[in-house]
Amino acid sequence: MQYSREVEEMFCVAKGAKHDPAPIPEEGKWVKAKEIADISGFTHGIGWCAPQQGACKLTLNVKNGVIEEALIETLGCSGMTHSAAMASEILPGKTILEALNSDLVCDAINTAMRELFLQIVYGRTQSAFSENGLAIGAGLEDLGKGLRSQIGTMFGTRAKGPRYLEMAEGYVLAIGLDANKEIIGYQFVNLGKMMDAIKKGVDPKEAYEKNISTYGRFAEAVTVIDPRHQ
Repeated sequence: MQYSREVEEMFCVAKGAKHDPAPIPEEGKWVKAKEIADISGFTHGIGWCAPQQGACKLTLNVKNGVIEEALIETLGCSGMTHSAAMASEILPGKTILEALNSDLVCDAINTAMRELFLQIVYGRTQSAFSENGLAIGAGLEDLGKGLRSQIGTMFGTRAKGPRYLEMAEGYVLAIGLDANKEIIGYQFVNLGKMMDAIKKGVDPKEAYEKNISTYGRFAEAVTVIDPRHQ
């Protein structure tokens, strides 16, 4: 290590105070984190790309500084889905410091990683007060049955009003309107359940029809429209 001449000629003064890092909550314990290996936690974060065309929700489960589980959900950009595929291979097995300095292919995923790093190293994880944290695989609980992201896709114009396209329940097939042309319910197909049935050998048409449901007062609708074509 090199020292400047000014430092070399200084008188040596002993350091008296010992000021440890403040303890942070980690999986039901208070930890004075000094190294990356001291960090554990499960949490989520959101990232966005520079033009704000797309967004990423990133979920990480970190144990002893190493990412053991990653869930990458992207929205708004077709290229991001391929970036997410690459990130799902890149992230597990890396320390959170490595991951912070890895190219995760997409700006939105990189930004999400930055936001998660801050949450995790400052003890702001969702599992901060959960003894032993969450099991590897806990991220899949965010997806629900059928392992599909919870997506809401809506479109509206001043001239023609709102269109419901995708709800947490599934792909919207039809919107029900009352006599005032106001939305009172919708019909949807649960794509996750439908695909599970098809994979088990159920005829696609039957699987489709069996997984159609309605929400609200759809049965009372005066007018029914297809939100994608009407």
